Order: sequence, then structure tokens, then C-alpha cells
Amino acid sequence: MEAVITVFAVLFVLLVVLGTYATVKAVTAAKRSVDRTIAQGRRTVEDHTLRAKSLTRPGPAGEIAQLRLTLRTSMRATQDALHAGPAEDASLKESLGLFERLSVHGRELDVVLKHLESEPDRATLAARLPELRTRTERITASADSLRWAARDRASRFAEDDLDALSSQIDIEAGALRHWTNATAQTTAPWPEAPAGTDEAAAGRQTWPREPEAQAITPPAARPAYPWQKKPRPESTA
Repeated sequence: MEAVITVFAVLFVLLVVLGTYATVKAVTAAKRSVDRTIAQGRRTVEDHTLRAKSLTRPGPAGEIAQLRLTLRTSMRATQDALHAGPAEDASLKESLGLFERLSVHGRELDVVLKHLESEPDRATLAARLPELRTRTERITASADSLRWAARDRASRFAEDDLDALSSQIDIEAGALRHWTNATAQTTAPWPEAPAGTDEAAAGRQTWPREPEAQAITPPAARPAYPWQKKPRPESTA
């Protein structure tokens, strides 16, 4: 009896542990999803704010906002393109490593640009704009190069896979139409009989042919029998 109680107690503890683990996993996944949604919403709001600043603020302040918007858009698009590729692709893994190193420079520049958005000294902004513009162009050019290379690689893989698939489909379609060859063989016309076959068949005929009837056969005289009456002479009257 004690053994049965022990078994039930162990099962109860296991169920409690499994339930707690499942609850923690569900809560963690929900929290991660909420955090991702909040971060995405924050980025969207910030991008719209930067776009509005680049259009409404004249001079260096507006250009600073435009540089930051360009930097963020390029880096985010490159990140999405690299993560969209197959995880087992070794070349993409190397590209992701390079992008992580590039992202360090991009985040540093984004922080600098964000601080300069509220800089009241326009002369300082105007003096630093050429250097900031150059850094932004170098980072975005590298990001764009990685992004387009990843897209071209994915497009090439898709084209190669499509070519291989088309070849396999052509082979399978030919195999599915195998009845056309069989029909052509079964419906082939019979070969013509060789010359002289009728004459040879006539020579091998064993039954004698009946003699052909003459066109005009003279009538044979009927024999007269004694019991027959003599023909009555026709009246000439």
C-alpha cells in the first residue's frame, strides 16, 4: 500500500513539474512575442518621426534626421535579407558575421546622430555634417552590397532548383505518356504479302476445281420411255 502511495506521489510531483515548465515556456514565449511587437511598434513610430523631421526641419537638423533614417532602413533591410536565407549556407554564415561587425559601427553612428538631433548649435552641425554623411554612406553602401549579394545568391539557387525540377518533370511526363509508343507499335499496318503468294497458294491447293461451265450448252435429247404418252398434236385450226 505504501508503494502505491509513493508511486502516486511521484506521478503527482512529475505532473506539477511538467505543468510548471509548460507554463513558464508559454509565458516566456508570450513575453517574447509582446516584446517583439513593442519593439517593432517603437521602431515604426521612430521611423515616422524621423521622416517627419527630415521633411519639416530645414537645414542641418533635417539632414541629420534623413541620415539616421537612411542608416536604419538600410541596416534593417540587410538584416532581414541575410536571415531569410537557409541556415545551413556557409557563405551566408560568413556574411552574417560581417554584418554583425558592420552593425557595431552602424549602432555607434545611430547614437551619435540621435544625440545631434537636439543639438541647438547649427554651426557645429554644419561643420560635422560632411564627416557624418561620409560615414553613413560607407556603412549603407556595405550593407547594400551584402543585401544584394544575398538576394542574388537566393535567386540563383531558386533558378538552379527550378531548372532541375523542370528536367525531372519532363522525364516524368515522358514516362507517363508511355502508352503512345505502345499504341504506335500495336497499330502498325500489316506488311504487304510478297509477290507470287496467290500463285503459290494456288499451286498448293489439294482440292480439284470444278470444270467451268460452257457459255452455250447444246440441249441433250431426252430419252423416250414406253409408259409416256405421245404428245398430242396441236390444233392448227
